[in-house]
Amino acid sequence: MGTTQDDALEAQARRIERLAAAMPDDEALPDAEPSVRTAPMGLWPPDFDAAIFDFDGTISDTASLWHEIDLAFLGERGLPYSADYPQKLNVLGFEAGARYTIERYGLHEAPEDICNEWNLMGRALYRSRATLRDGAQGYIEALRGRGVGIALATTNDPDVLDSMRHVDVNRLFDVRVHGKEVARQKDHPDIYLEAARRLGVEPGRCIVFEDIVPGLLSARRAGMCACGVYSNDPVQNVAEVRRVADRFLWEWTDIRLDTTR
Repeated sequence: MGTTQDDALEAQARRIERLAAAMPDDEALPDAEPSVRTAPMGLWPPDFDAAIFDFDGTISDTASLWHEIDLAFLGERGLPYSADYPQKLNVLGFEAGARYTIERYGLHEAPEDICNEWNLMGRALYRSRATLRDGAQGYIEALRGRGVGIALATTNDPDVLDSMRHVDVNRLFDVRVHGKEVARQKDHPDIYLEAARRLGVEPGRCIVFEDIVPGLLSARRAGMCACGVYSNDPVQNVAEVRRVADRFLWEWTDIRLDTTR
């Protein structure tokens, strides 16, 4: 039974890769990391009671997967790609992103059809290619060992994340909040406040790990500590992320864990 579905997803993944390779790409190079890095104070030992994590770009290097999906989606329709398009989608998520795409490109398609297409494409690539960034899982598990509540706050679709073979999202997080579960997207604090509510922790005792500027600003408006995280996404404005964040982390492996104390 599962073989038929697996074969279909494999075929979809090959189709996405073929379409993406045929599209021109205007992505800029990301900012260079410094040769010597240190993690900010307060991440270990933790000076917070709950940690709320974004997924894509923050704890998982999946920006390249969505880049392929964007190129394939637009290329199949003969539409141009530009770096500001994924920047907007990073904030909006699936449903609002589909409406934005229809308006931006003048498409005569239903939002639910675009969401279903993105969902299928996402599952095809995440299934075997999505992994966690080095050090991310170890840090999350170390926080849990200290009694820190762990939440996921993502605009990604739950079906896409549940398709991953190499990451068990339900085991990793105490609480999951997806963009479709709240009224407004990450340019408002709704998703972070809902995560804190489900964890039973006051916003002022929470830290949010994010790689996008609107999310960091929303976390701060919610009264939470906002930690910007460098991602390998070429469209990330690293300088602006560093400017608006309370703290900034280049790599999860920069956090030196001492779990003996």
